[in-house]
Amino acid sequence: MDGLLIIDKPAGVTSFDVIRQLRRCCRTRKIGHAGTLDPLATGVLPVAIGQATRLIEYLMAGDKVYQTTLRLGVTTDTQDAEGRVVAEAEWQAVTRAALDQVCAEMTGHISQVPPMYSAIKQNGQPLYRLARQGIEVERAAREVCIEAIEILRFEPPLIDLRVTCSKGTYIRTLCHDIGSRLGCGAHLTALRRCRNGLFDETDSVTLDEIVRMAAAEEELPLLSPAQALADWPEIVIEGEIAARLKDGIAPPCAEVSGLAEPGRRVKLMVGGQLAAIAEIPRQECEGAGASLKLLKVFPAVI
Repeated sequence: MDGLLIIDKPAGVTSFDVIRQLRRCCRTRKIGHAGTLDPLATGVLPVAIGQATRLIEYLMAGDKVYQTTLRLGVTTDTQDAEGRVVAEAEWQAVTRAALDQVCAEMTGHISQVPPMYSAIKQNGQPLYRLARQGIEVERAAREVCIEAIEILRFEPPLIDLRVTCSKGTYIRTLCHDIGSRLGCGAHLTALRRCRNGLFDETDSVTLDEIVRMAAAEEELPLLSPAQALADWPEIVIEGEIAARLKDGIAPPCAEVSGLAEPGRRVKLMVGGQLAAIAEIPRQECEGAGASLKLLKVFPAVI
């Protein structure tokens, strides 16, 4: 079994809980997810099975869209509703104009300090384990890109936002930082991932439905590895070039058509299936004898 399932993750379970359940019902251990969702969060969780697990790094690279609710006036140690309250402040003076200004200031490339309650490792140990021991360590700020913040509801102390952002963005931290800038503090109370890269809620299936289908031995709604990278340029490989590709020999640029711009990653397709992932060399191909740079090869499909 090779392919991608788009799971609508329920609240109250970890992303790895989803993987454990799918390993049982799909009867394989070769399963991984593309982008962790906290237990409190719901929504789009791409899950790769079999050879598709080799695509996870590319599936995680796309932009994300979240819908979140934050509560003004209360700050927690986890930056969400599951944490311990560490500060409370008056929020009644917060205006829509002030929120508009803060959201505008936080749109674009910004720096975020990852929360202590996160899976980021320091000296080989996840930060959340240190946090549970009451230990706080210094964390390096990371640059993320907030493409857009849309205010869906302004009913203080509750505010609903729709956020489009780059990978690696902590929405908990964004809510916390918005509260800090407004001068009253805030924490996240609800979170749903509406889109992960190419895939949105309309592509997703509930975990319960997948478990039911597997138990009934029905065909699962698997996307093929090629469909998982549907927005990538593709190059069709045939004949002797495909035979050499099976041995890990990259196709020369001069022998293939449909090249994308230099530096672009492409799908190499054999018989309608994803056979390899390659990168177009940055130097001029024609007349230089350059070959595509192979990043991953799937010889079993060739």
